[in-house]
Amino acid sequence: MIEVSSLTKTYGKKRGIDRISFTIGEGEIVGFLGPNGAGKTTTMNIITGYLSANSGAARIGGIDVLEDPLEAKKRIGYLPEQPPLYLDMTVEEYLNFIYDLKGVKTPRRRPHLEEICQLVGLTDHYKRVCRNLSKGYKQRVGLAQALVGNPEVLILDEPTVGLDPKQIIEIRNVIKNLGRNRTIILSTHILQEVSAICERVLVINNGRIVADDRPENLSALITGDRKLIYRVAGPRESVRRIIRSVEGVQFADVTVQAEKGSYDFLVEAKPNVDIRKPLFAALARAGYPILQIKSMDLSLEDIFIKLVDEKRKTSLPHNKQPKRAEAELSTGSAPEPEPGAEDGPPDSGGIPFAEAEEKDGEA
Repeated sequence: MIEVSSLTKTYGKKRGIDRISFTIGEGEIVGFLGPNGAGKTTTMNIITGYLSANSGAARIGGIDVLEDPLEAKKRIGYLPEQPPLYLDMTVEEYLNFIYDLKGVKTPRRRPHLEEICQLVGLTDHYKRVCRNLSKGYKQRVGLAQALVGNPEVLILDEPTVGLDPKQIIEIRNVIKNLGRNRTIILSTHILQEVSAICERVLVINNGRIVADDRPENLSALITGDRKLIYRVAGPRESVRRIIRSVEGVQFADVTVQAEKGSYDFLVEAKPNVDIRKPLFAALARAGYPILQIKSMDLSLEDIFIKLVDEKRKTSLPHNKQPKRAEAELSTGSAPEPEPGAEDGPPDSGGIPFAEAEEKDGEA
């Protein structure tokens, strides 16, 4: 449904995006994840026809956005970071205005708009002036305008920025419901958003795609089965000594006393070594039963930082490579983006929740 081929966009000598390519199938909900200035908004502006690329192509349902922009845009519903509302209009007036603006051909205007309002939870606010709506309901109106005309593709740029936790959950639920019969690409740097909504993640950094996978697979992509948590019944020091003696074990140490007489051990294997069978045999011979084994998956935050950090290190000259990548990861800080990589206002907000900014009366 969405096809991006070798897109490149430059701003002077700076490349906002650099030959990125990806495809999104019909009915997929895809998270477009990246730090501020990574190229998310630039890419989305090109897909929606707001910007032109220096090279490459973007297609919606097989239609080239540059060659046939009007036909491509009929298939797109776009919600920019700031909903494009006319605050002096009521919700009803605004959606009717958007209906006329888009040139929607369906003869049943009123049922169409009422259906949209029911879908996004605006039925009880249809007659209200947009200015008097809370931030969360203004965001719903923005979603509603994107749905006018029943587009096949929804492109949402930071749809929960500036909302409080309750509003964030409500908007996420609305987006998941919309994704049942639409293709959605969701730009965000709120990592919980990806886990909660998306079936697939595209990670972009410095204008290039650095990962493309399902959220649950990204951890395996980085760590494989190398890190495991073993819960073992037995004396702490004796168990640790036995684990460390197993061939292929790179690191082992106790993390916590799980229950009386048993401890959790973090065990890391050497690359491409499966230590599970020899470790089981060694502990069994010593009479120390394994009560539990679980994979130590990285959180999405850890994965994101590692992907971005690895990409930054490979782009540095050899004599400027960081000496302690582990120390950088432990701080949980991502590299600062270079200025000018995005067109328009920079991404805002943070991980994990943005603070509510709206002071208007609650709807």
